[in-house]
Amino acid sequence: MNIAERINALRSLMIEKEIQAYIITSSDPHMSEYVPARWTSRQWISGFSGSAGTVVITNDKAGLWTDSRYFMQAEKELAGSGIELFKMGTENTPSAYKWLNTELDVDANIGFDGKCLSVAETRNLKTHLGDLGISIIEEFDLVNEIWKDRPAIPNGDIFDHELKYAGMTRYAKLTKIRKKMAELNCNYHFAGSLDDVAWIFNLRGNDVDFNPLALSYALIEKEKATIYLSENKVPESLVKSLLDDEIEIADYERVFADLEEISASSNVLLDINRTNLKAFKSISANIIECENPSQLFKSTKNEVEIEGMKNAMRKDGIALTHFYYWLEENLGKTKITEFTVIEKLKEFRAQQDNFKDESFNTICGYKDHGALPHYHTTNESNVEIKKDGILLIDSGAQYLDGTTDITRTIPLGELSKEQKTDYTLVLKGMMQLAMAVFPVGTRGCNIDALARMDLWKNLRNYGHGTGHGVGCFMNVHEGPQSIRQELKDQAIMKGMITSNEPALYRPGKYGIRHENLILCKDAGSSDFGNYLKFETITLCHFETKAIIVELLSSEERSWLNNYHQKVYDTLSPDLDEKHKAWLREKTQAI
Repeated sequence: MNIAERINALRSLMIEKEIQAYIITSSDPHMSEYVPARWTSRQWISGFSGSAGTVVITNDKAGLWTDSRYFMQAEKELAGSGIELFKMGTENTPSAYKWLNTELDVDANIGFDGKCLSVAETRNLKTHLGDLGISIIEEFDLVNEIWKDRPAIPNGDIFDHELKYAGMTRYAKLTKIRKKMAELNCNYHFAGSLDDVAWIFNLRGNDVDFNPLALSYALIEKEKATIYLSENKVPESLVKSLLDDEIEIADYERVFADLEEISASSNVLLDINRTNLKAFKSISANIIECENPSQLFKSTKNEVEIEGMKNAMRKDGIALTHFYYWLEENLGKTKITEFTVIEKLKEFRAQQDNFKDESFNTICGYKDHGALPHYHTTNESNVEIKKDGILLIDSGAQYLDGTTDITRTIPLGELSKEQKTDYTLVLKGMMQLAMAVFPVGTRGCNIDALARMDLWKNLRNYGHGTGHGVGCFMNVHEGPQSIRQELKDQAIMKGMITSNEPALYRPGKYGIRHENLILCKDAGSSDFGNYLKFETITLCHFETKAIIVELLSSEERSWLNNYHQKVYDTLSPDLDEKHKAWLREKTQAI
């Protein structure tokens, strides 16, 4: 079936079940950002392959809502589908729910798969459509009825994340969780998000591309805990280890029945942003709504995790040095495409110890493709890279001891003054944030402007956030912290590792983005309180030939020279002579 035929088939089911609007999100039952192929329903029904977006289908209209990262990509992928693109955050663009408010009659029925919409999002839907007296029908996964070759639920292996990498036993983590439960007078804690379950129990899996996670739920009580997953994928030795810590294994689908069995007089702690509606409605007990405690616990890395992340950065820096040397030596001599770059990057990383996978789909955007913040190379879009223009590469890796995420923008020929100015202004913003010192309690929105100020002064900007949390052999995007203009009421805390990635995009021309990971650490104290700062832990050179040195302050020049010296000093002992000499040239002081 093509897209139009799929939508028509869905509408036939909607009529049969008396549903006037059907919502298809990008999520899975665990509210994940990256989802197994089984739950790529929104992509299947619309053809839009971006990681964020919502499709709403009524009896005669269809729309896709997505953010600024994907505007250009969505326009291309939705062309001819009959689905209208709604650009979230732009003037006069209604939200999906406000749009439904104008499209539906009073007492309409709205349907969706209750396993794939969070409690919080369901409430948001009801708030926007409350005046219509709508009814919500969440028990039907209509896409499943028409997607005949839908992928199966993944059943990858599960393995123990060893203490030498985790830095804290699962028993110690459960003790922290239970302390929080006691503070809130809770008998149970339900965890429905995969990264929380993985962190709490020191488990990793292979069910999700790029993220070492296993499909699972968890129910934690005062004296025991239960993990719900496919029992046949847990090694016997791991089952015994879990049982030693009073942790039982139960079938993945049994979770809803067990939630129903919880006494009505009990208190259950759960996160409404990370719990699907079906799980929530299975509980008759009192619900205490709170962000999963493990969200904050796992974001503040312990010393073992910090050392592991730094070691992962060193290995990644070695791989990137080999890659950029290879690119410079071979460009113009042999055919190199965007796909070639993606494959070569993985090849060099795979040579490093404890490499497991990439941490996300590499973004390799040549020339105008770089202006798409989350560009994804396809067979149709793949182009040859030549010795001119600008190449943007955003990539990362999963090592057993840490997760990496780095962006570099590479000049492949002579740059114009505008291109050099753009490159330099974005780099200045990255350095200003890297040098920040701020009081304990500072939110990400309080320091986001540091990365944008030089761009703003020159009437430039970018439409996405500046920084996201990064997990330790975990999700490349994690919370609860972020650095962005919008308020996120979470302070940047000691031990958090966050991306620092200001950017600039000129549609149809090129994109510039620089990204390092930064570790929050103590900066000292005074009569005015306690202060924090960042340590940049990513190790890879910047192309100084693209910089207009006169635009840099003396402080910025000093920071860049010191950073380049650190890159060389850290990586060179593990490089052969030709790569060492090449890196020495790349990291010369300016």
